[in-house]
Amino acid sequence: MNYIDRIQPIHLDILKEVGNIGAGHAATSLSTLLNRKIDMKVPNVRIVPFAEMMELTGGSEKEVVSVSLRIEGEAGGNMFFMLAVEEADRFIQKLMGDESFTFREHDTHTIGFSAMQEMGNILSGSYLSALGDFTQLKLQPSVPELAVDMFGAIISYGLLEISQYSDYTIVIDTILTETDEGDVETVKGHFFLFLSPDSFPILFKALGAGYDK
Repeated sequence: MNYIDRIQPIHLDILKEVGNIGAGHAATSLSTLLNRKIDMKVPNVRIVPFAEMMELTGGSEKEVVSVSLRIEGEAGGNMFFMLAVEEADRFIQKLMGDESFTFREHDTHTIGFSAMQEMGNILSGSYLSALGDFTQLKLQPSVPELAVDMFGAIISYGLLEISQYSDYTIVIDTILTETDEGDVETVKGHFFLFLSPDSFPILFKALGAGYDK
C-alpha cells in the first residue's frame, strides 16, 4: 500500500479547512490590491488519478495559464495553480477593462501577465501561510513562475518526483468571484498539490490527524 492509500477523509477535510482560511486571506489581499470585491472559496479537496487530473482542464493538450512554485522547508513538494486560458483571459479582461487582452499573445511584459503573476503569488502564498499557521511547520515558497502552455507540458515537472511512488495527486478546487456594481464574474481554477512522500507523515502529524506508516 503506497502513501496515498493511507490518506483518510479527515485529512482532506483538514486540507479543505486550511484552504478556505487561506482563501479568505487571499480574497482580502486581492480586494485591496485591485480595489474590487473579491470572494474566494475552496468547495472541494480530493485525490484524483493522473488520468482524471488531465481531464480537469480539458486534457493534456489543453492550453492553460499556470503559476507554479516549489514548497521548501520542513515539508516539501510542488504546487500549481491553473486556469484554462479562456477563464484567465476573462478574469484579466474584466480587471483591466480591456476585452482585447489574451494570454495567447505571449508578451510577458504586459500588465495582464503581471496581474496574473501577482494573483497566483497571493493565492499560493496565502494557502501556504495558512498551512504553516495550522501546522507550525516552516514552509517556504520559491519564487512563483508564470507559464502559458499545454497542461501536460506544464504538469510534467510536478509528476517527476511523485510518479515514482503513486499515480495520484491532491486537487484543491478554487472559485474566485469578482463583484463590481452588481456584475458578478466567476472563475474556476485548480491547485494541484504534489507533496513529496516523506512530507505526508510530517504534515498530518503536525495537523493532529493520524497517519499510519
